[in-house]
Amino acid sequence: MNLLSFVATVVLLTASGALAPGPLFFVTVSHGAKSGARSGLIFSVAHSLIEFSLIMFLAAGLLAVASEPLVKLAVGITGGTVLVAFGAMQVRNALSSRFGERKTEEASMRSLMLIGLIFTGLNPFFVVWWLTVGAHLILIALEFASLAGVVLMYVCHVWMDYVWLTAVAHLSKIGMNVAGLRWYRIMMAVFGVVLVYFGITFLRSSLGAV
Repeated sequence: MNLLSFVATVVLLTASGALAPGPLFFVTVSHGAKSGARSGLIFSVAHSLIEFSLIMFLAAGLLAVASEPLVKLAVGITGGTVLVAFGAMQVRNALSSRFGERKTEEASMRSLMLIGLIFTGLNPFFVVWWLTVGAHLILIALEFASLAGVVLMYVCHVWMDYVWLTAVAHLSKIGMNVAGLRWYRIMMAVFGVVLVYFGITFLRSSLGAV
């Protein structure tokens, strides 16, 4: 895999997770309405602290067994299956009339950083994604350039978190309901199809290597 293909794969695979409406998205909407872009930026920093730590922890563990065929097979099949499931659910949710309808209670915590840490670390979708799909992506990065490839993978992904959460917070401040916009629903549906495609690709390549 060349550098361009690697970067494109990372961006397309992780964009869905970065842009999808989840707990951190909705708390960003809630606080963005009051604090504007500042809250989105702080949430992005908190999110990246948890995410980068988790990724490097997984990479350190996978580095020792990355060359084992059974490990590649297990990670590939698990990641591919989860991708197809997540992609199908994302397409369904994006086409649903209730897409993005979720009430977020105003948090009582003072620190936006702490809120960002909590809403990232306690998000089951986030953890499951990196333990399954993310693990396969980490294996690709390790094969591409060892731990340096993992760092490059994260750099290719993390900018989307900062741009998106800051933009969502700002748009909330000026009164726009991002989750209700038609273009956002269409975009999430398209990314859902992309996830299904990559999931099938992962499954085919993993099973074909047996």
